Amino acid sequence: MANNTVKLHRVFISTPEKVYRAFIESDAWTRWLPPKGFTAKIHEHNPIVGGTWRMSFTNFTTGNSHSFGGVYKALEPNKKVSYTAQFDTPALPGEMTTTVDIRPVSCGVEVNIVQEGIPEMIPVESCYLGWQESLQFLAAIVEPEIPDA
Repeated sequence: MANNTVKLHRVFISTPEKVYRAFIESDAWTRWLPPKGFTAKIHEHNPIVGGTWRMSFTNFTTGNSHSFGGVYKALEPNKKVSYTAQFDTPALPGEMTTTVDIRPVSCGVEVNIVQEGIPEMIPVESCYLGWQESLQFLAAIVEPEIPDA
């Protein structure tokens, strides 16, 4: 986790298609990305290479929110998602890049996430913990196989 970077690895009992969709569909993204105690709202979302996105997280206890957004750098269906992110507050300067590699494995799908350029004001360990919570929420969306009635 050196150099303001977090690296995460997780295997889901799911498919590459479902995991990829969870990163590019607005309703899914806002459901699993915010860590415990936060809600999310999408303000803009254009999941194409070069397309922009913007969302906000709200602390459910205090009601305080912060917004951020960025640009999609790479989208390879069912294989890769990469996007930038910048906070709207000057107290959190810089641009982060998140890259998600998705690949099928014998028991489901392996996901490797690298987030680089985390602002100095954010403890990397806190970011890592937040991602771990988010990945639990992601599992709750992509792992169930619910057939249509």
